[in-house]
Amino acid sequence: MTQVANIILNTNDTTTGWQAENLVQIVGDDIFISLKKADGQSLRQIQMAARKIEKMGLKHAKLIGEHWDEANQWAFALGFTCVGQLVNVEFTGDKKTINQLNDKLAVYAWSRDLTNQTPSQLTPLKLAELTTEYLKAQAPAYVNSSLICGEALLEHKWVGIYNVGKGSVNAPCLLEIDFNPTGDVNAPVAASLVGKGITFDSGGYSLKASAGMFDMKCDMGGAAIVAGALALAIRQGLDKRVKLFLCCAENMVSSNAYKLGDILTYKNGVSVEVANTDAEGRLVLADGLMAAAETGSPLILNAATLTGAAYMAMGGNYTALFSLDDDLVEQVKSSAKTVNEPVWQLPLEPWHKSGCPSAFADTANSSTVKGGGAGGASNAAGFLSRFVPNEGKGWIHLDLAAVYNGHGNSLWAAGATGISIATIADLLDNV
Repeated sequence: MTQVANIILNTNDTTTGWQAENLVQIVGDDIFISLKKADGQSLRQIQMAARKIEKMGLKHAKLIGEHWDEANQWAFALGFTCVGQLVNVEFTGDKKTINQLNDKLAVYAWSRDLTNQTPSQLTPLKLAELTTEYLKAQAPAYVNSSLICGEALLEHKWVGIYNVGKGSVNAPCLLEIDFNPTGDVNAPVAASLVGKGITFDSGGYSLKASAGMFDMKCDMGGAAIVAGALALAIRQGLDKRVKLFLCCAENMVSSNAYKLGDILTYKNGVSVEVANTDAEGRLVLADGLMAAAETGSPLILNAATLTGAAYMAMGGNYTALFSLDDDLVEQVKSSAKTVNEPVWQLPLEPWHKSGCPSAFADTANSSTVKGGGAGGASNAAGFLSRFVPNEGKGWIHLDLAAVYNGHGNSLWAAGATGISIATIADLLDNV
């Protein structure tokens, strides 16, 4: 088959040679996608068709015809793109639409490629450097950064990132990006984004099995998502000051690694007993959330591949949404609906912060039960709620159950998806 082809979206069966029962078919030199009865599933059908087309060996797709609105084109791009061809779609329509889609595809490609890198390539410091380089390229005059690495983390009392990462030869770090298009160094920060950047997660002394460890290069997916969201928002004309915090570390086993039973005392005075070294994400995010709180921003959003419990609940199809702020939840849902990205709210109440009790500290970071026990995803969110201001007002936690697929399926190629980038970017534009 040719490596380049025209892709036509068809909503009827009048084309010569047409077989209406087939979702994808070749007619002459063109490839047609045949949408079935309108049942609210057209975007899903298009994404599935794109997967089928890519599997035919096609390397570059050119969308032509009258039925390719922006949402349809984006659904095709998500299904067609894969490792090695993350930008190989030629969009159609007016210049504005094409430019918007190209910008979006470029940002998703960067974020997905970052997540797909091997853990030996992408150390904590490398993650911070690549993110800084990319965001500065979006708006050189408006982006500044600072980086705290290794032992310096203790000097600043960022005990979570330090302890999780101290067992690795690759030093942990906290990256702060300041996007300030106002020209006023005293301008208020409209929003703060916090990303989990665990570049490899062995589980520490709560060691993962080989099968569970295999895909743990994606455990920095939260960092890639929030960085991508800020990049996309900048490309879309973001005119507010936003700060980004990436909590970067490797969770490794060594003579210097943190241990079960250790007690960490955070900057806000909360003491945490380590009941599971594989519940490291919430330990690093606690530092990032407190750093975000120091900015005084009315919106704090963190994103992380945080719990297997969220994945089990969502089946890898949705981003799990947690918050103690009902109004903000509705804003996030509205943004997700606008950009056609699936989110689903899971329970979080104030009492969830006590879901991981400890006899020796204010809380444990998890439980000793496999998977964190019943309500594991909500208990993890409850743990994080200890480190945000205003009793959770203005705070959103996204558990990224749909951010990565170890194997391809009917909708996605293997690897990172980028899902939630557009949701966060839209939220930034509307807060």
